[in-house]
Amino acid sequence: MLLSKARAAAPRRAFSRVAPFRPHLLAAALAGLLGAPAWAIDPFTLKDIRVEGLQRTDAGTVFGALPFRIGDSYTEDKGAAALRALFATGLFKDVRLEIVDDVVVVIVEERPIISSVEFTGLKEFDKEALQKSLKEVGIGEGQPFDRALADRAEQELKRQYLGKSYYGAEVVTTITPVDRNRVAVTFSVVEGEVAKINEIRITGNKVFSEGTLLGQLESTTSGWLTWYTKTDRYSRAKLNADLETLRAYYLNRGYLEFNVDSTQVAISPDKQNISVTVNVTEGQPYTVTAVRLEGDFLGKDDEFKRLITIKPGEAYRAESVADTTRRFQELYGQFGYAFSRVEPRTEIDRETGQVVVVLVGDPTRRVYVRKINVAGNTRTRDEVVRREFRQFESSWYDGRKIKLSRDRIDRLGYFSEINIDTAEVAGANDQVDLTANIKEKPTGNISLGAGFSSADKLSLNFGIKQENIFGSGNYLGLDLNTSKYNRSFVISTVDPYFTNDGVSRAIDVFYRTQKPINSQGQEYTLVTPGANIRFGVPFTEFDTVYFGIGLERTEIKAGNTIPNNYFLYREQFGDTSTSLPLSVGWQRDGRDSALVPTSGFYQRVFADWGVAFDTRYVRATYNVQYWLPLGKKFTLGLNADAGIGKGLNDRPYPIFKNFYGGGLGSVRGFDQGSLGPVDVTGAYIGGNRKLSLNSEFYVPVPGTGNDRTLRVFLWADAGNVWGEYEKASLSDLRASAGIGLSWISPVGPLKLSYGEPLRKFPQDRIQKFQFQIGTAF
Repeated sequence: MLLSKARAAAPRRAFSRVAPFRPHLLAAALAGLLGAPAWAIDPFTLKDIRVEGLQRTDAGTVFGALPFRIGDSYTEDKGAAALRALFATGLFKDVRLEIVDDVVVVIVEERPIISSVEFTGLKEFDKEALQKSLKEVGIGEGQPFDRALADRAEQELKRQYLGKSYYGAEVVTTITPVDRNRVAVTFSVVEGEVAKINEIRITGNKVFSEGTLLGQLESTTSGWLTWYTKTDRYSRAKLNADLETLRAYYLNRGYLEFNVDSTQVAISPDKQNISVTVNVTEGQPYTVTAVRLEGDFLGKDDEFKRLITIKPGEAYRAESVADTTRRFQELYGQFGYAFSRVEPRTEIDRETGQVVVVLVGDPTRRVYVRKINVAGNTRTRDEVVRREFRQFESSWYDGRKIKLSRDRIDRLGYFSEINIDTAEVAGANDQVDLTANIKEKPTGNISLGAGFSSADKLSLNFGIKQENIFGSGNYLGLDLNTSKYNRSFVISTVDPYFTNDGVSRAIDVFYRTQKPINSQGQEYTLVTPGANIRFGVPFTEFDTVYFGIGLERTEIKAGNTIPNNYFLYREQFGDTSTSLPLSVGWQRDGRDSALVPTSGFYQRVFADWGVAFDTRYVRATYNVQYWLPLGKKFTLGLNADAGIGKGLNDRPYPIFKNFYGGGLGSVRGFDQGSLGPVDVTGAYIGGNRKLSLNSEFYVPVPGTGNDRTLRVFLWADAGNVWGEYEKASLSDLRASAGIGLSWISPVGPLKLSYGEPLRKFPQDRIQKFQFQIGTAF
């Protein structure tokens, strides 16, 4: 409270103030309560200012908040402003002003300081993360204690538990005073059990069955795998998303007037079970009879019409309308119209169940890009981002090039978020500035891990990688693998812009050992040290051609026994063979994801040509993959992998360059590397030609909803390996089929497979169950 005092009255009078401050109301209330008249202060010249009651706060903080100084004229309004300013600092529990002989005495009572913030009974949330988030809102060690903030923190913690379906969770805040005017804040939590959805009902549906509609929702009732997917946990946000999914399902089947009338959510008295009821009105289906364009389409109506995916004679599909609208805006953007508008309208005839879709286009104004900025990069150099732009400054705005630029920046892998914002230039209605807002992520890592497969058994992996060393966009890495059959030590460096035109350069130095799998226990090893250099030349935005040259030496180290073919090769050419291979390759990757692809196309061609020293050969491989989405939940994957090698200049094809087949990555159901020729000692020696054909049909694991990181797949494989002097025939193909499980685990992609050979030969070795971490097909 503010003390009001008459200069001629008693020498020292004071009032204390408790927020919120109302000077005129408090003065009147005080006069009534104390039975005394309110004191009024006549303005006077301030002789001095004193501060009392400080323990930790610096006196300068108090003086800095006061609206008056020594020598100023002091008034009631300035006193009230001083109290407001001091309370606004949040440092004081109480503040009083006393006036003695033209001296203002500021008497403060500091808020206690929080000595610690602790949690008890916490299981669902991470303690450190909660402490960090609370500190950001004022509840943290070393900060002034505010009871109102503590109460809000308690309510927010309860809300977080509600969001995770802990409807019985209780949170109690305990404030414990400690020495030196400090307090310990403890949040005691009783989490209880998770409330689970035990029933979901949809009423009012007539056209589609309740089971069909429930299959579209992310929320499910409890099942045998919901402990993993947590889809049986209720949250309002997830329910709203499900309702939008339901609405989209109907709108994509012609039901333009579909409506969710209401939703009822009921919770059991023990707060453990939740039932959800959704009431809908389907309306009638509508068929598109025509699509009409209105507005300004830049005189290019035919080009816009070719982009229409709405088909007259079929049911109205909201997805097709949205897709057509997006395509129109992108085409406007290619001509420089950055702010175009396309409005879809529907003309409904309820009697006939027909609808005409009208697309109204407005290009607004054409603009060009004045300037391109890069923001958010603290480590990566601007040029690393700028060189990926295909939209240039002082050129007409082109939405297609801007999207391509964003995709190219994203593919660098250096950033977790990339957004390109368009801003109008003040005072110029035909100019815009582009800003690439990026959020950097760590691009260097040290990895130490272990893998296990039915072929290689236990393997250890160690790697040091920096994909954006010194912010230059260059790659530097070291890899070490210690598997049973394939060991390697590789140092690699890549400069993606070795030239200004985007030609990349990669250098590898390696030391590899390989132990081919055989059936008779022969002990021999192929040791290959070497190095190579490759250049990648971008021919289009999506196609890159690689050229390279290498130097490697392969030594055949034999134990007590060795396969006959290797023995003969050593007898003819010696233990060591040196090669100088030239390489060329081409790659196009159009998959939607390299880890969990659901659509897209991938192709890769690679060839080696040994041109000098001990070996003369050519070796080529071709791999093609196609991923086809079948509805919302299912995916079909097809893969073909072929290879051929041939000796040149009357020399045989080097046996250590042979292909191997069988097992994961080839033909499952057969032992790893066991397909193809077998020499007189019974060893599997591979061949110079191979063919693998694979197909996989993916379905979500029952109970996991649409989770694509955990999927069951049915598979069918065919393939074989042929030796240099064998005739390659489709009648020699081995075939198998089975079932598998794919899981993107914390240690990498895991694939388990069980299958039965459908076509096999007497010498084949069968292995029905196979698994591996870190594999694709």
